[in-house]
Amino acid sequence: QVQLVESGGDWVQPGGSLRLSCAASGSAIDTYVMAWYSQAPGKQRELIATVYVGGDTNYADSVQGRFTISRDNAENTVYLQMDSLKPGDTAVYYCSARKYFNTYWGQGTQVTVSS
Repeated sequence: QVQLVESGGDWVQPGGSLRLSCAASGSAIDTYVMAWYSQAPGKQRELIATVYVGGDTNYADSVQGRFTISRDNAENTVYLQMDSLKPGDTAVYYCSARKYFNTYWGQGTQVTVSS
């Protein structure tokens, strides 16, 4: 069982940056595939960034080149560095941990991008 707590969401102007954190407890995350999802109002939850056990990463086209996912297994934390933010990035951002057939979710953190 993994408990995940996201933090770092805020209001930011277009072009700004934010760094989201996902702190895990209950189990070490070094054997989990970790990911960030976004869910905009009225839309389905969307996978935007994944970091695999070996450190490889994958991004949705919409955030490629602007967002960076990373993991610190020693701190049991996953990060999402968000740069060049756009109003379209406004959403609740969720962290997930996946291993075998089990997926665990955090409660989400709100990111609002507007002027």
